[in-house]
Amino acid sequence: MNAAELRDKTPDQLREQLESLKKEAFNLRFQGATGQLENTARVKTVRRDVARVQTILNEKAAQAAE
Repeated sequence: MNAAELRDKTPDQLREQLESLKKEAFNLRFQGATGQLENTARVKTVRRDVARVQTILNEKAAQAAE
């Protein structure tokens, strides 16, 4: 997922995506704690995707405030 794809989405779609990414991050942390996590790199990518979505949401909010 890249920033250009995210900028095309509406704020509601971004919020839904953020929610699903946070759920996935929680599940990955849980798997890591129980020793069931196979792809440890996925934790890093999900964290970065969450940050990307939050950044785009903040940009859209700043544009709407102007």
